[in-house]
Amino acid sequence: MSKIYDIAVNSIDGKPQQLGDYAGKVLLVVNVASKCGLTPQYESLEKAYEQYREKGLVVLGFLCNQFGEQEPGSEAEIKDFCISNFGVKFPMFSKLDVNGQSRHPLYQSLIAAQPKAVAGGGLREKLAGYGRKPESDSDILWNFEKFLINRKGEVVARFEPDIAVDDPKLLQAIEKQLAA
Repeated sequence: MSKIYDIAVNSIDGKPQQLGDYAGKVLLVVNVASKCGLTPQYESLEKAYEQYREKGLVVLGFLCNQFGEQEPGSEAEIKDFCISNFGVKFPMFSKLDVNGQSRHPLYQSLIAAQPKAVAGGGLREKLAGYGRKPESDSDILWNFEKFLINRKGEVVARFEPDIAVDDPKLLQAIEKQLAA
């Protein structure tokens, strides 16, 4: 069994969990924020979850406030926002750090397995223009970066934040893993 399944996380309601609770599923792990220009991606994430859930896809949203402090609220406020504005039903988790010295063990494992993301549509350059560059090339670029994990718990792909779930590159990768 994959070591990623042993990683402890907390649900958005503060309940301890492990990724092993989702063993045998195809996972899409996303660091999310509710006050970001990319926040509308919640809609496509939920749509993909609903469309592919019966085939084994689980979208996992991890709250993160490291990028422009765009996730400032409490977990309860954020949960309410996501449900009332986007109908989010996929599992959500408590705030964690995805970069820096306090990087959560989940993101340590994800990044070690996939240090480079599939390039998006120019967000990296746009952020650089605002003086926002990752410290390291392997760091998470911004909110809504996505990691795809196969049914064996192996991280098989990583996508930059501006690649939404309905982008053909990401949809094809999900469908390939669901068919495996």
